[in-house]
Amino acid sequence: MSAAFASESPCRLQVALGNRSYPIHVGPGVLGDPQWLAPHLAGRQVMIVTNASVAPLYLERCRAALPEGLEVRELVLPDGEATKNLAHVSRIWDALLEAGFNRRCTLIALGGGVIGDMVGFAAACYQRGVAFIQVPTTLLAQVDSSVGGKTGVNHPLGKNMIGAFWQPRAVLIDTDTLATLPERELSAGLAEVIKYGLIRDVDFLAWLENAMPSLRALDASRLAQAIERSCALKAEIVAADETEQGVRALLNLGHTFGHAIEAHQGYGAWLHGEAVGAGMLMAAELSARLGWLPAGDVARVREVIAAAGLPLAAPADMTADDFLARMRLDKKNVDSRLRLVLLRALGDACVHDATPTQTLEALLGDFPRQA
Repeated sequence: MSAAFASESPCRLQVALGNRSYPIHVGPGVLGDPQWLAPHLAGRQVMIVTNASVAPLYLERCRAALPEGLEVRELVLPDGEATKNLAHVSRIWDALLEAGFNRRCTLIALGGGVIGDMVGFAAACYQRGVAFIQVPTTLLAQVDSSVGGKTGVNHPLGKNMIGAFWQPRAVLIDTDTLATLPERELSAGLAEVIKYGLIRDVDFLAWLENAMPSLRALDASRLAQAIERSCALKAEIVAADETEQGVRALLNLGHTFGHAIEAHQGYGAWLHGEAVGAGMLMAAELSARLGWLPAGDVARVREVIAAAGLPLAAPADMTADDFLARMRLDKKNVDSRLRLVLLRALGDACVHDATPTQTLEALLGDFPRQA
């Protein structure tokens, strides 16, 4: 897929966290422009960490944007969700130690959500915390995982079970990178964009329903609008609840179901956004069964998810018991009570911990399975 993005000045958003506040710059050409990167470096030592798919496209451009006179190292990791584990984070630590990097070093996460999460976790732990900068190159990472400081890795029993909250110094979102994004990855990112409309902004949801064909066609202006609105909503929520003690949990709409799919299928078989797309529809269906959402609203959720090119059915080989076994390991659960993000109305989400077991089991049993 390819498209020429409009030449517009980057917009600047802010994640307001006191003395740990940081900017989000969104626009074309951000990746190759030194003015956006240099101010956020902690010292002279810089390590760019990327993956084998992104490196040929953007590594040289990222390096060229760094000021002269720095000690710059590069680490290229394998691509894919299956690499999001402690073994690959250890490769980052090994590279830092072998290079003699100190507490004033800066890590640059150049890639999608997997790279961003691993580099952030490596930065949180290396010498008890060093600086890092997010340079996300996929839509999903741009609108979700690069903002907010959630970092970590997967465990065979559960998604993102090992990690830390560690905020970046800046998030640099270059919309030009979406021109090389595969169609499936674009759809996966749109799942997280849809999420913001469903949980918090019904007007944005209505805009997405109209704009979806243009977004999938990589319309520059509309993609920039979608990214900016998504990041603004995420920044607002993170500023209110950095460590997910309250409102930030709403960002997990569809994720309890989705993470169960990812873990059961094997990380990487389903893209994160694909699993979340199906999970959001499951959450909407369950909300209807609890008497909250009318059938017409569930139909709207189904239609916008379908328009984004996302799955409307669960894996064929997953039973209700398979879902429940994985969902019981979800991080939101408290005192063995399953806590789900559901919809009281479109644009109005809540965390609910009193879903009758028989209602949930019936939903999981009835939900369509892929042929």
